[in-house]
Amino acid sequence: MFAGKTEELIRRIKRLEYAKQHVLVFKPKIDTRYNVGEIVSHNLSKKPSIIIDKSLEIYDYVKDNTDAVVIDEVQFFDNDIINITEDLADRGIRVIVGGLDRNFRGEPFGPMPELLARAEFVTKLTAICVKSGLPATRTQRIINGKPAEYSDPTILVGANESYEPRSRHYHEVPGKPKKT
Repeated sequence: MFAGKTEELIRRIKRLEYAKQHVLVFKPKIDTRYNVGEIVSHNLSKKPSIIIDKSLEIYDYVKDNTDAVVIDEVQFFDNDIINITEDLADRGIRVIVGGLDRNFRGEPFGPMPELLARAEFVTKLTAICVKSGLPATRTQRIINGKPAEYSDPTILVGANESYEPRSRHYHEVPGKPKKT
């Protein structure tokens, strides 16, 4: 959160458009922040997007002239997204995805670990920890001013009202099982 992932996707989309590439942009239906029908960064840069519920719906939009597929918030998609991105890349379509690699508990999030392992190129962005000023590699969920409990649901779509960027040593998850 707040590392500039969507802003980076938008930058890459603009470069592809400048090169006259036919680009399809997708985001999950669950992402209701900001504007429906657009990917929007926290600084309110935006690009039109196609909203889909299941990753297989991507195939409904890909045509022979598709040069690139961009997917925001990929961590919210089902594991079919892994084979879909591989298939599209095998067809010669550039695939660019953005998303969180860890959930609020600090654990691998959805299909991201597998996507990271299969990616040819990975750009890992970090925010700045609101407590220490150090690089923030974790997402701190806040509920009523306090860190969320480990047992809270994994997915809660929100922005700065629900989440803060935190460094490893300032990330808190009450009730998290101890490592043995």
